[in-house]
Amino acid sequence: MILNVSGRCDIPAFYSKWFINRYKEGYVDVRNPFNENMVSRIYFDDVDAILFCSKNPIPILKYLKLIDKPILFHITLTPYKRDIEPGVPAKGNIINAIKKLSNIIGIDNIYVRYDPIFLSDIYNIDYHVKEFDTLCNLLDGYVKNIIISFIDDYKNVRNNMRYLKVRPFTDKDYEIIGVNFSKSAKKHNMTVQTCFEDRNLCEYGFIKQDCIGIELAYKLTGKTNFKKSKIRKKGKCNCIETVDIGVYNCCKHYCKYCYANFNEKKVETNFSKHNPNSSLLIGELKDTDIIKIRR
Repeated sequence: MILNVSGRCDIPAFYSKWFINRYKEGYVDVRNPFNENMVSRIYFDDVDAILFCSKNPIPILKYLKLIDKPILFHITLTPYKRDIEPGVPAKGNIINAIKKLSNIIGIDNIYVRYDPIFLSDIYNIDYHVKEFDTLCNLLDGYVKNIIISFIDDYKNVRNNMRYLKVRPFTDKDYEIIGVNFSKSAKKHNMTVQTCFEDRNLCEYGFIKQDCIGIELAYKLTGKTNFKKSKIRKKGKCNCIETVDIGVYNCCKHYCKYCYANFNEKKVETNFSKHNPNSSLLIGELKDTDIIKIRR
């Protein structure tokens, strides 16, 4: 089992103390987002590796030495300002944290996600080309792999169009991104890839690789018997299934394009219910909960 911490919210940024408390206790409880009375209990003895997904790994750096499992980090680092990412710390601080993280877990175990890319009058194609090249320059020697994706039509995106002001991509836009991003990555000994995108940009030098496929999982764990992701079963992606322990609507970065936050009032409510000593990320166990061990 590979634990995803987390695609539903930024646990490393806002809930690191809770996570390390659960790790020390040896298990974590996860409420089913579609059936609130069902709770999965996951014992860390059953966990083969941990995938941390974050925009801000700074709070968890001090705890990593306590974790004796293989660790993989996906750090999302985008060029947007506070109009789009109001709760994300200064990008210079995040870059410094990525460098520290690379020295702790190794360059092969850290991926940067330039994700998602959208175009507007402010964040136009020239802006992205310049910022991506700057990013590669700053992370030279600390990161080898960069993943990009393009903005999707999530509910939160539609709700925030007054901030995003997204315009459609043209074939020329994809070409400019493909050619220039590949050039910048190659110059700094990095690979750049898409995952689960209609336009994979391989014709411009992008590599075709999964975010976390069988090969990478084997390098981390020495095992190959991982389940296919639900998307992979549909023939759209080759990533393996990971087990997410997060909760929707509890990330305080408030990014305007996020799929996991779609109700900012609910974020505040959920955050107020967080107890770092609870087995659940948000709230407490109830007498009516049905707990099932997930192996």
